[in-house]
Amino acid sequence: MKKFILSLFATLMISTALWAQQAQNPADTKVKFAKETIDFGKTELNKPVSVDFEFTNISKEPVLIEAARASCGCTTPKWTTEPILPGKKGKVTANYNASSIGQQNKTIWVKFRGVDSDKELHLTGTVGNPASK
Repeated sequence: MKKFILSLFATLMISTALWAQQAQNPADTKVKFAKETIDFGKTELNKPVSVDFEFTNISKEPVLIEAARASCGCTTPKWTTEPILPGKKGKVTANYNASSIGQQNKTIWVKFRGVDSDKELHLTGTVGNPASK
């Protein structure tokens, strides 16, 4: 009986570990971003920052970005609007208006045609007071 309970416990632990693995985002099977998080470093208050999230089409068919949206109105995404052919590169540009002081963490969600879940990108950095003159 002791061996049976021990075997049952071991089976339960192994199956739990297998189910606990995170599922891959479906967008990751179509595109590969060079960086999913970009730290713009330090900038001054009210000084705009622009960063490019570059990606490569790793699928065997063209991919198209349908939309991109940001976590707040201070960040405006722009993106490659034409289909990106297999092996070619595209980009999502995040324009951030540094309108508040302190550590900043912004999110951009990118919707690819034919993919149910959005790809999440992150923009981080610190905004400080302008230098005194």
